[in-house]
Amino acid sequence: MFEPSKRIGEITESETLAMTKRARELKESGKDIISLSIGEPDFDTPAHICDAAYQAMKDGHTHYPPVLGLLAFREAICKKLHDENGLHYTPDCVIVSNGAKHSIINAVLSIINPGDEVIVPAPYWVSYPTMVDYAGGKCVYVDSSIESGLKPSAEDIRKAITPKTKLFIFSSPTNPSGAVWTKEELEAIAAVLREYPNIFVISDEIYERINYTGTHTSIASLPGMFERTAVVNGLAKGFAMTGWRIGYLAGPKWLVNACEKMQGLFTSGANSISQMAGIAALQGDETPLIAMRERFKVRRDLTLNLLSEIPGMKVSKPDGAFYVFPDISYYLGKSIGGRQINTAEELCIYLLEEGGVATVSGTAFGMPNCIRISYATDDANITLAIGRLKTALALLS
Repeated sequence: MFEPSKRIGEITESETLAMTKRARELKESGKDIISLSIGEPDFDTPAHICDAAYQAMKDGHTHYPPVLGLLAFREAICKKLHDENGLHYTPDCVIVSNGAKHSIINAVLSIINPGDEVIVPAPYWVSYPTMVDYAGGKCVYVDSSIESGLKPSAEDIRKAITPKTKLFIFSSPTNPSGAVWTKEELEAIAAVLREYPNIFVISDEIYERINYTGTHTSIASLPGMFERTAVVNGLAKGFAMTGWRIGYLAGPKWLVNACEKMQGLFTSGANSISQMAGIAALQGDETPLIAMRERFKVRRDLTLNLLSEIPGMKVSKPDGAFYVFPDISYYLGKSIGGRQINTAEELCIYLLEEGGVATVSGTAFGMPNCIRISYATDDANITLAIGRLKTALALLS
């Protein structure tokens, strides 16, 4: 009898995708479900970007692109990185992929050898550990807390370094917490890493444009970090272009060459039409993007205000992305009708089945006493959903 390879069994399914799937199945069965689990903007792609894609098709940009990406798009990426981030790349140091996730797995597989250690601050994006495991590496997690703003300190990171450490991977703004690493915090981390020249960095900056602090610092812009950092970004979150599947990596040429080889094996070049639309995204009117960010900020404040009314809910105010990551330890161990809630996973299932609200367990993000709540939905849904959470949680004793 045929069965999948052992390799497939070693891949952990994304908890966010799994919860979204469960919520969709319940909704299709007729249950009233509000999803606070999904990690994408609920806004449509701005019209001028869609118009650029249509024009690209009419102009014949419908053929295989180079594996690295269309030169015109890579030039636009270089200009963006120069003007907005103070990073000076040439197009041969940029590769365009099928989303930022694709960029990250390309880099991890191109850097990590079996037995190498990778430092991962918690909470972390769900896919980092599975990617590292798939490459044969070992994750070394650095914990944080609500009190620390869900960001470990530079000294915490130093303590995790060993002779086997090969890579440090993190995101800012962070999924799942929405935490933003300040320039001062990144400078402290860079100072530690400069003591260890063999440690490379992957800086996941996909939420860069959904940042409420007004400033974004890339660790690659700090002294001594440019040649040892891969900057990963894309169009999905900040431009409401999740379905267009376009991300990119900028870094040293040796890494980009390796990623090109890796990507050439699996997918070849990313969608040519999406790349042409990407030029319009990076160079076009940002008015709708600013309006989207401001809307998210209003929703964040609404979400925080409503969560503050729920007893025992501990929250760190997020400065970016569209997530809140509350500590729900207060509710673990409580029961209802003989059903005991011992874990964040069990709490999320309870909230889905009994409250009709989909959230995601913090276990998938390295913090089993938290859950992730996405406010990428409208105000009415947020108000109704958190009201349901409050009611469902109040039934536990």
